[in-house]
Amino acid sequence: MEMGHWIRDTEGSQYTNSSCSTIPSSKNCFKQGRLDTDFLNWRWKPDDCHLPRFDAKRFLEIVRNKKLAFIGDSVARNHMESLLCLLSQEETPTYVYRDSEDRNRIWYFPNHNFTLTKLWTKFFVESNQRLINNTPSDTYDLYLHKIDTNWATQLPSIDFAVISAAHWYFRPLYLHDGKNNVTECVYCNEPNITQVDVNYAIRRTLRAALNHVNRCENCNVVTILRTFSPSHFENGSWNTGGGCNRTSPSTDDEIDMERWEWDIRKIQVEEIERARNQGKMFRVLDVTRAMMMRADGHPGLFWGNKWMKGYSDCVHWCLPGPIDIWSDFLLAVMEEKANTKLLAEAH
Repeated sequence: MEMGHWIRDTEGSQYTNSSCSTIPSSKNCFKQGRLDTDFLNWRWKPDDCHLPRFDAKRFLEIVRNKKLAFIGDSVARNHMESLLCLLSQEETPTYVYRDSEDRNRIWYFPNHNFTLTKLWTKFFVESNQRLINNTPSDTYDLYLHKIDTNWATQLPSIDFAVISAAHWYFRPLYLHDGKNNVTECVYCNEPNITQVDVNYAIRRTLRAALNHVNRCENCNVVTILRTFSPSHFENGSWNTGGGCNRTSPSTDDEIDMERWEWDIRKIQVEEIERARNQGKMFRVLDVTRAMMMRADGHPGLFWGNKWMKGYSDCVHWCLPGPIDIWSDFLLAVMEEKANTKLLAEAH
């Protein structure tokens, strides 16, 4: 599914910002003033298979009496919000829980006894934000031998886990070993500490998370790793005037196959393959190539943040928007799992 291209789609989105009441204001690009709509009229066409349009009724049948969790950062939450809009066209969910920072959420679909939840984690492992003069800094300590309990303690109750994390790693990080010693660091220049890059930190923390899943004796979870979702800042970064003002997808010829995002995607796929050989069921939701072409799908300036006026959001995705295709991918992966189970029961 990951190899393909975007084609014109006259049907457009399955929902609107009027028919889905759960779209957060920061992803409701039309409400925030975006006027162009052509970015909604495209579908991903894989080169080697047929990718059906998302079927909310079929999805809810697969997850009947089950629990699905999105484990990750705010882009994982963005995916959950997209799926929630798609499913709400079939059944209206009940809002069960949201924490004070809106990082952990629970929705319930009573007709299908299905629970949809978001579990926040930046790095998969435990982390502490360093204070400088009693003020939070951009530097974190990561404890590779300790899994973030916010998601780890919930794992035995989860049937499907969609995991993803990478956007928080581009900052100074100090990696601690099993004896709680700092042995390596990212973006630092200190004696007696080994310098490593972002990719190394992503691999180590992801491996720790997947090892935990495999070692979880009381878990019967299908773990689906969503590969890295690229940002599209042009003419600068997020804090130096960078923006994302495109209004249509890029073509194959316009994407750079040497960009650093491909290295992150490669690491993620390698680590899933490694974990898969150790026991539990793992799958990949490979969105990197498809989303590399969709610089037109971000909120840009249309995210309504009154505290950061003039800054563009070229990381998250408009709702509705290209991110909705992730649920097409997700349903295809879950259909594969459901069909595998039926074949096993037949024998």
